[in-house]
Amino acid sequence: MESSPVKKTYFLSEVPAGQSVRLVRIAAGHGLTGRLAAMGLVPGETIEVLRNDFHGQLVVQVKNTKIVFGRGMSEKLEVAPL
Repeated sequence: MESSPVKKTYFLSEVPAGQSVRLVRIAAGHGLTGRLAAMGLVPGETIEVLRNDFHGQLVVQVKNTKIVFGRGMSEKLEVAPL
């Protein structure tokens, strides 16, 4: 039986600008998870990283909305390659 390749997951803070990823999991409490869901960030959603200089804030696009994340919040979002 042939095994399927395992896709590595990592945190949004590690994704370079210009790359799109799929949100796998939000490693946060109910409050933050609810706020992110209200912005359209739910598991399975595609996130495009517009700016990430690997320190400070990240700018991402979800659907047609741009969102700015601080480094700490971006380290709570587990993502996988598309």
